Amino acid sequence: MSSDMWSYAPTAGHGPDADLTGYKVEAADGDIGKVDKHSNEVSNQYLVVDTGVWIFGKEVMLPASTVTAIDHEERKIIVARTKDQIKDAPEFDKDKHLGDPAYRDQLSGYYGGSGPGH
Repeated sequence: MSSDMWSYAPTAGHGPDADLTGYKVEAADGDIGKVDKHSNEVSNQYLVVDTGVWIFGKEVMLPASTVTAIDHEERKIIVARTKDQIKDAPEFDKDKHLGDPAYRDQLSGYYGGSGPGH
């Protein structure tokens, strides 16, 4: 399950060369911020979202599996989480996100299969 977590669903509308930087990100209950960076690497796909002022500039890393739709015309990404779920997520750690399995496990546990939206 956890490897699927880091891949986009086939129905999300993600292309392998898509540049999602700057896209607006919308939770189930409203706008949460913009994509600061992302990865298109197979089985390691994610978004880093700058949440802006509503939670004081926190950045969060969302596994690709949380994305339900990408609207390239509107430059908007819909994720299957609420604002509160994203606000309470572990904060993005730019030093750990690539090579620290414990950090990935923490994110997998937070967003994992038994959580809302799965």
